[in-house]
Amino acid sequence: MPIHILDDAVASQIAAGEVIERPASVVKELVENALDAGARQVEIRILEAGRRLIEVTDDGCGISSAELALAVARHATSKLQSAADLFQITTLGFRGEALASIASVSRLTLTSRTTDSAVGGRIRVEGGKVAPLEAAGGPPGTLVRVEDLFYNVPARLKFLKRDLTERQQIDGLVTRYALAYPHVRFHLYHDGRPTLQTSGKGDRREVLANLYGVDVARQMLEVDYQDGRLSVTGFISPVALTRSNRRELTFFVNGRWVQDASLSAALLQAYHTLLMVGRFPIAALFITLPPDAVDVNVHPAKAEVRFRDQDGVFSGVSRAARRASRAKTQLRTFFTSSTPSQKPSAPPPAFWSRRTT
Repeated sequence: MPIHILDDAVASQIAAGEVIERPASVVKELVENALDAGARQVEIRILEAGRRLIEVTDDGCGISSAELALAVARHATSKLQSAADLFQITTLGFRGEALASIASVSRLTLTSRTTDSAVGGRIRVEGGKVAPLEAAGGPPGTLVRVEDLFYNVPARLKFLKRDLTERQQIDGLVTRYALAYPHVRFHLYHDGRPTLQTSGKGDRREVLANLYGVDVARQMLEVDYQDGRLSVTGFISPVALTRSNRRELTFFVNGRWVQDASLSAALLQAYHTLLMVGRFPIAALFITLPPDAVDVNVHPAKAEVRFRDQDGVFSGVSRAARRASRAKTQLRTFFTSSTPSQKPSAPPPAFWSRRTT
């Protein structure tokens, strides 16, 4: 076969394959767009595990009608101006690929209105082909409908797992973002049934209870560590509360969910000699660093990062987890050594009273 240039449709589907692997990938990109837009409420509606419909609505700043066609074009973004900006990224998205990639493998409808516009706009894209812009009403914010995902890539459709697995992937993703952004209200529906509803009041334990149940959320140890420019907050489980795999180790770096082996190793080092072989803790840790200390442009799906000071971050995460665990141990020792009359008594937080009555 002679060398030739791929046509735009094939090139777009190849590019989409690096970013959009399954329905949860679509949800991730759309939720991140909503958060970047300053949304305080994000609603996600799923039909047939995302195969038939993924709909994400937010109350963010919206997109002007004049820019809607540009929003679904490849490499179009409002978040970068120059290559130097790649090392000062403060947003979740920055490549300008998400909407174009999704639109190339689905039937996408984008409706949006800014707060200073009386009327919004709507644009439809089917398999990468853009229809004319239409006027549309609606509240300020953005609504994205993704229908018939992978309808034009049947091979990719065949590789999707059963509906239960795909739903679990979506549930896990949305719940983790709800943990990272507790001041945002998240509502998730599967086939019309509510799966997750958070209050947006900033209470991470409330979201932990949705993810793991009230009993587990109650036992989790709070992490709050600061060392210079590094901040580590979140929750880890006590030694008695473990899992048989690493799937419950969740890390966010500057608001971005990442999968990083060094962060997992740093956390596990804090539990060194305390856990049985083959057992792993539960953790949700949120690491904050200056943007120039993290390189986020290393993975097509932005799921990996590189740290400028890898050793410093490693030791900081490990130290933060050890301090949280040590504080719990000291508190338990104090209670055990106290007489019954000396033991402080305090009512449980109002949240737990609400959940258990």
